[in-house]
Amino acid sequence: MILGLGGPEILIVLVVVLLIFGPKNLPKLGSALGKTVKNVREGMDGEEDEESTEDDGEDADDDAASQQKSKDAE
Repeated sequence: MILGLGGPEILIVLVVVLLIFGPKNLPKLGSALGKTVKNVREGMDGEEDEESTEDDGEDADDDAASQQKSKDAE
């Protein structure tokens, strides 16, 4: 089951897509859909990487500031 659809429902959807877009445009449609999914996944992975990078940078700045305060106190 994909998205709560069984075999007959998926078959009907595929037939309708074939009738709307035609057999010549299906490869283009599949390629565009695949690229879109790939870009969305990369975008989601990129957001997680940026968040972890930003957190690491803030921690490093805090550590440097606390070390400087320790040196000034001495």
